[in-house]
Amino acid sequence: MTTPSMSWRPTYRSSKFRNVYGKVANREHCFEGIPITKNVHDNHFCAVNNKFLAIVTESAGGGSFVVIPVTQFGRIDPHYPKVCGHQGNVLDIKWNPFHDNIIASCSEDSSVRIWEVPDDGLRRNLTESVLELYGHSRRVGLIEWHPTTSGILFSAGYDYKILIWNLEIGEPVKMIDCHTDVILCMSFNTEGSLLATSCKDKKLRVIEPRSGKVLQEANFKNHKVNRVVFLGNMKRLLTTGVSRWNTRQIALWDQEDLSMPIIEEEIDGLSGLLFPFYDADTHMLYLAGKGDGNIRYYEITLEKPYLQYLMEFRSPAPQKGLGVMPKHGLDVGACEVFRFYKLVTLKGLIEPISMIVPRRSETYQEDIYPMTPGTEPALSADEWLSGINRGPVLMSLKEGYNRPNKLVFKAPVKEKKGGVVNGIDLLENVPPRTENELLQMFFRQQEELRRLKDELTQKDIKIRQLELELNNIRNSPNIIYRGNSNGFLG
Repeated sequence: MTTPSMSWRPTYRSSKFRNVYGKVANREHCFEGIPITKNVHDNHFCAVNNKFLAIVTESAGGGSFVVIPVTQFGRIDPHYPKVCGHQGNVLDIKWNPFHDNIIASCSEDSSVRIWEVPDDGLRRNLTESVLELYGHSRRVGLIEWHPTTSGILFSAGYDYKILIWNLEIGEPVKMIDCHTDVILCMSFNTEGSLLATSCKDKKLRVIEPRSGKVLQEANFKNHKVNRVVFLGNMKRLLTTGVSRWNTRQIALWDQEDLSMPIIEEEIDGLSGLLFPFYDADTHMLYLAGKGDGNIRYYEITLEKPYLQYLMEFRSPAPQKGLGVMPKHGLDVGACEVFRFYKLVTLKGLIEPISMIVPRRSETYQEDIYPMTPGTEPALSADEWLSGINRGPVLMSLKEGYNRPNKLVFKAPVKEKKGGVVNGIDLLENVPPRTENELLQMFFRQQEELRRLKDELTQKDIKIRQLELELNNIRNSPNIIYRGNSNGFLG
């Protein structure tokens, strides 16, 4: 006798991440008293690695950010040293994935800068960058490090261009010029051979970065794309955006066919931008709204229903932005699979939030910690630029993941600012397009004049000091001065 099929039962999918929960750090493990920037630019204003936490701060005249050792919890001194070399507001900061002490920043002053933070953090204000990169004609809103290659940085400016910088020579080596409006987001696939961008022109693009060729393009009427993220090696893209009815929604796409999304799902009717975060190791997607206090999380599969809603972390405090700790900085003993650093502007507070898989066993949980991209680059800049693709060098989190990194960052000696890319001089005769840009140019020139005047004044003072010292030596009764090549005799 055959058993009748139980088709009336709801389909239920078991998942080891079904009970993942968010745990907020105790107050003594938070960071307080940080004047978080009030800039309305849609970025996180936060970058974190297993050594340092960097936060863009509110500052008068120019732009700055603080860099705090990640274990230095508590209230931060109001006079804590800052990284402050930009002439305009800092719009984005990103740590080098292969060198814990190197951070890149970009700003409204049209420059990208590379900074080296000492191992024990900052003792005084850091004003001298290792590299100043000039190539954009307008402010630079986004930067991304290449995921598998050392020394390759991407920057996207309000001149609608993406520049690829080779930091070994300190110059832009490629320019991607296919966007017709401001670029909102950049995301790489796992090996860094493809770049996905979302743009204010409402188009989603998949680009081959070395040639600048657009492989796929979507201009979907029902879904206005804001943010995009590659879903690891799934050959899928996920976008967050707004529907035609102004509700927040997410869409899943096949990276090789952007004619229609695979699925679209409405989230809610709130207005804040939805930031997507994807963890390729657990196939979990986290959605955090700017101005919300909530973080929703899902599990992503290649089969239907594709997106499995898991749970929601709730908090009454709205988030300005979120930093994410790299995998090798997580607490594997506590079964922590993701960690956010939440910026709460009104309180000047940075709040770590750990996403934890509830397990009772004390042993290492192999199934939730597969081999993960480590801290060694797979390629040199020249290898990647020559056309070689290679996946990330993987590491196990079991073997005390804090291995010392032997990579040393060497900045090239640079004399000129700007450069020629694809036969175009990026800085030649670029007129300011708006009154604001004209003012910025004027203030930059004023700053340069002030700096040169200061240098001249310092040199004049030094010359006068040396002349006085020389006169003192000549007039001293204890010293016989011979007016010949033998100099002075005591």
